[in-house]
Amino acid sequence: MDYRSLLAQIESGLDQFFWERWGFYQIGLIATAFLISTLLARRLEPTIEARARTIRGNPDLLRLVIALMRRTRWLLFIAWLSLFATLVRQSGGPLHAWLISKALVLATAWLIVSVLTRIIRNRSMARLVAIAVWTYLALHLLELDDPVAQQLNAVAVNLGTIRLSLLSVLKGLVVTAALIWGAIFLGNIASNRVERFDAVSPAFRVLISKLIKIGLILLAGALALSATGIDLTALTVFSGAIGVGLGFGLQKVVSNFISGIIILLDKSIKPGDTISLGDTFGWVRDLRARFVSVITRDGKEYLIPNEDFITEQVVNWSFSNQYVRVDVDFGVAYSADPHDVVRIAIETAKATPRVTDYRAPVCWLTAFGASSLDFKLRFWIADPSNGITNVKGQVLMSLWDAFKEARIDIPFPHREIIMKTPVEVALRQEAAGEGGSDCHL
Repeated sequence: MDYRSLLAQIESGLDQFFWERWGFYQIGLIATAFLISTLLARRLEPTIEARARTIRGNPDLLRLVIALMRRTRWLLFIAWLSLFATLVRQSGGPLHAWLISKALVLATAWLIVSVLTRIIRNRSMARLVAIAVWTYLALHLLELDDPVAQQLNAVAVNLGTIRLSLLSVLKGLVVTAALIWGAIFLGNIASNRVERFDAVSPAFRVLISKLIKIGLILLAGALALSATGIDLTALTVFSGAIGVGLGFGLQKVVSNFISGIIILLDKSIKPGDTISLGDTFGWVRDLRARFVSVITRDGKEYLIPNEDFITEQVVNWSFSNQYVRVDVDFGVAYSADPHDVVRIAIETAKATPRVTDYRAPVCWLTAFGASSLDFKLRFWIADPSNGITNVKGQVLMSLWDAFKEARIDIPFPHREIIMKTPVEVALRQEAAGEGGSDCHL
């Protein structure tokens, strides 16, 4: 069947239908149903949304109501078409409601497809999938799938012994996208299940999740190639090119991938750890195949390549446990009793909320400074991810209040400058001469 015969068949069917009286009636009823549904939806959607906002404690029901609320027009359109189809069948017979019945089926299919594709987070991709699925269903319901498939199969090119048609390309793209998306979807479900295993360490849970995802994607790719009729043994031709590409162009990518696996295996870094790498201080949010996501205290998220955690020095503040020692240096005046200062500093540290009793705080006199007695206060915290500077600031503010109440001064450097007039200098020099000094300046 060629294009001309197909177009002629469609044209004759349309002419035969539209010249009938009931064809124009059905078109008018469909247009009327769509117009009434659109007007009613504009009035009903605000009321439904206000009712939906009162739902509390049931997120699944709320999600369903919102999904249906945004498709109120199609729900009303289906209801009106059902009513019109029943009336037309009773008055004129089933054949006279043929177009309304097809429109009803297509509208219902679009509603179901659009709701089901809501599981795809990307809105553009979800709409594209909905349109593609609905187009296929429409062609099947209108019995045009076979003629369209024949025409798509006729457009082909020969690559050696392989015949590549437009139909096979479309099937390959659809099957590959569906299988890979299904593999990612199942991988995410499996990852969520693995994350609930409290008996397994966080790093090992991430490793298992990544291996499951990679395995499912590889399996989906192999199934897609087999489903499209591509011989897997033909891929061995490209093995040399792939090896060269990995050796040159993808060297850093492969290095980061292998480094990520090493990090997961040796459990040196895991989600939730507080780390320092160079000038970056923060906690690990996620471990990816190429990088590690680190969030700092100022809200910035650094994507650090996995290779840096292997080749550079990394400070893991919570590698073996979450306890971290914090040092606070301060000084008091020489008039203060150092024994009282030590006692007050330890009591102040114990009273700070974030200071733990993992080890008791200690305070030591470290030096007799130029203008102060220098002390070092040491205490432990169990939440380094919440910051180090802020807990130091809390302790210093508490020390200020405690020393002020105990009348202990915190000194600052003093410099004494003596101003002398020329007369005073001369008198001193004369006095020094009368004293028998043999040296004159």
